Amino acid sequence: MNYQDQMLAGKNPVELIVALYDGMLRFLSEAIAAVERGDISARRMAIKYVFDILMHLQSRLRMDVGGSSAQSLSEFYAAIFALCLEGSRLSSVARLEEAMACIRDVREAWSEAASDPEVMALLEREAQGPVMSAAGAAGESEMAGAHWSA
Repeated sequence: MNYQDQMLAGKNPVELIVALYDGMLRFLSEAIAAVERGDISARRMAIKYVFDILMHLQSRLRMDVGGSSAQSLSEFYAAIFALCLEGSRLSSVARLEEAMACIRDVREAWSEAASDPEVMALLEREAQGPVMSAAGAAGESEMAGAHWSA
């Protein structure tokens, strides 16, 4: 096991989501650096990794369990995908920074959920279900009515 695998092995499901958001932020930083130095190949590769994470997160949503929170996250992921696609296509640092700001905001909410004892208790009770059940409990009121657009 390498260091990264060992670090992730002890994480709960919500902390793993936070780690994925951290990965998106890291790859967007790499994409911005690539734009600034004119490295098209590196920009495309970094954006591809962001897209891979977004598609993974999107594919793991359970609308039947997460309800409006899952729907809001689905819209959020689609908006971030659009921002990153446009930012990459235009080599726009501003668009990529906008995506990063949005990701940071939602990452913070996930980080708070990861330290919430009620969320962890819900995760234990719903061990067979996905993390979205925790997101519904942690942020239903915050996410309800939130609509994302790029």
